[in-house]
Amino acid sequence: MDRESFLYALENTKTHVEPSGLIETFGSTVFDFVLVSELMDEVNRVRLRRGTLQAQRPRIVAPHHFAKIMLDGFGEKAREFADWLEDQGEHLKFLRYGFQFTKSNMQEEVVSGGLDRVIDRAVREAREDGAVRRAVIESVDDAWEVSLLKLAVDTAQRSAGENVEEWKKRGLI
Repeated sequence: MDRESFLYALENTKTHVEPSGLIETFGSTVFDFVLVSELMDEVNRVRLRRGTLQAQRPRIVAPHHFAKIMLDGFGEKAREFADWLEDQGEHLKFLRYGFQFTKSNMQEEVVSGGLDRVIDRAVREAREDGAVRRAVIESVDDAWEVSLLKLAVDTAQRSAGENVEEWKKRGLI
């Protein structure tokens, strides 16, 4: 996928229902998703993809470990930056979130109807089911995985503050 297509997919990703929970600080978290995308070559045909996104327990990465991870394939200037990171020691900590897309839970169907109507139905079902860990996302059909990864990153960003606070309370950072 070229950069323009990637950016188009990001810009056209709309989260209609966000999972209300955050990523657990000390355990893995499972989110269900419904990705809704309009078929570009068929009128009033919409693809629904349902599946599971699993977020592993976030980890604290110390600067010296992060510097080793980030330097693969970089030159001397990057080494200088990594040395600076290591010197910061106690002042810097990084969070590392790991996601696993479980394709075995993947279901896909094409339904008839307008995009807005199908999205409204998916949103209503998520709310009626009380599915607090379900996301409903509108996506570009051929770049749906970009939308799913955007959900993962957005969820990690929303969770980071609370994860850090929990680690601080326990004296881990």
